Amino acid sequence: MVQIGYTMMTEQAGPRDLVDHVVRAEQAGFDFSVVSDHYFPWLDSQGHAPYAWSVLGAAAWATSRIPLMTYVTCPTMRYHPAVVAQKAATVQLLSQGRFRLGLGSGENLNEHVVGGGWPPVDVRHEMLEEAVEVIRALFAGGYVNHHGTHFDVESAKLWDLPDQPPPIGIAVSGEQSCSLAGRLADLVIATEPKGSLLESFDRHGGAGKPRVGQLPVSYDPDRGAAVARAHDQFRWFAGGWKVNSELPGTAGFAAASQFVRPEDVAGTIPCGDDVEAFVEAVRPYAEAGFTEVALVQVGGDAQYPFLDWAEKSLLPALREL
Repeated sequence: MVQIGYTMMTEQAGPRDLVDHVVRAEQAGFDFSVVSDHYFPWLDSQGHAPYAWSVLGAAAWATSRIPLMTYVTCPTMRYHPAVVAQKAATVQLLSQGRFRLGLGSGENLNEHVVGGGWPPVDVRHEMLEEAVEVIRALFAGGYVNHHGTHFDVESAKLWDLPDQPPPIGIAVSGEQSCSLAGRLADLVIATEPKGSLLESFDRHGGAGKPRVGQLPVSYDPDRGAAVARAHDQFRWFAGGWKVNSELPGTAGFAAASQFVRPEDVAGTIPCGDDVEAFVEAVRPYAEAGFTEVALVQVGGDAQYPFLDWAEKSLLPALREL
């Protein structure tokens, strides 16, 4: 059975609301939760971008059962990997072992803010691999000294370490990232139901490890309203990772998505309140071999109606997958 998760989408709600939403998601019976880690939203209409790690700390304290996970954190530019290791260890302690550290090679949208430029993808993968090495060394305990190609660590030590360090997930989009994830990760993360990604992950050492996907949805009893909301706030999704990772700001995403029509969005994101349509959107992930799928309800002000409906109608139907 595929586990169904809930996404705290920091681009569309403020920090207090995000914590309230995940508390309600836990009550509704979602199996796990994830949180996006952005400095910018993709589009101005989304309107938010609070600090994900503060939200995680509050969510860890406000909930008692639901697992938490970054989806995903870039540990290479905005954050030094030694700092990511400290943050992750702290959230693991606060949540009493419910945290997983999802990592990725980043997006220009968020990482450009520190003024370091935007490296080509090969360099970003090199940086991610070295960052994972640093994080795992710190999770192991003791003092760490590291002088690598991209990072230096000088006599660092995590003074508050959980008994079990957070499992590390790595986001994938192609062969190079799948190779990295298969060798270094405890689980794999993807945003598309592509079996080829999981097959590549398995070839490089990922066989038997969890695989987590994500799917945007737009619930509303008025399907037209659901489509309009999805088009207003999620039309950027049509660009694909190779485009989305390179754009530096909301103006770029607005320009890149200006010709995406509402019907285009409705063709890729289930909209309305037809349970079967939502189940059919999740099915390709199950058939591809994903063990977990995190749903993203589009619209910060649409979370409670969605969570109520999910508890009563959607989650029971998805349990049959």
